Amino acid sequence: QVQLVESGGGLVQAGGSLRLSCTTSARTFRTYTMGWFRQAPGKEREFVAAMIWYGTTTVYGDSLKGRFTISRDNAKNTVYLQMNSLKPEDTAVYYCAATRGAVRAPYEYWGQGTQVTVSS
Repeated sequence: QVQLVESGGGLVQAGGSLRLSCTTSARTFRTYTMGWFRQAPGKEREFVAAMIWYGTTTVYGDSLKGRFTISRDNAKNTVYLQMNSLKPEDTAVYYCAATRGAVRAPYEYWGQGTQVTVSS
């Protein structure tokens, strides 16, 4: 069983930045594709970004590339989501997830989520 723990959420003003972290218990972290998703109140869960387990391929949700950057440190079993120029509509619970498949594959493991609130 792979455990994922997110951190770094909080309250920030519009235009500000946050960096989310997700640390995993996976002994073979480097073999997992890691993704970030978010869910705002009353809305469906939305794909944010993912990074393939091999190489450096990254994929972003619509309109997020350029403001959000996903990265990973395999030595620390951690994936990051740098969020810049935050907008009130970015307010959501952000979840980290892991899969042994491609970036759009079903994700088998999920964290508990971290709240991000952007005030106007």
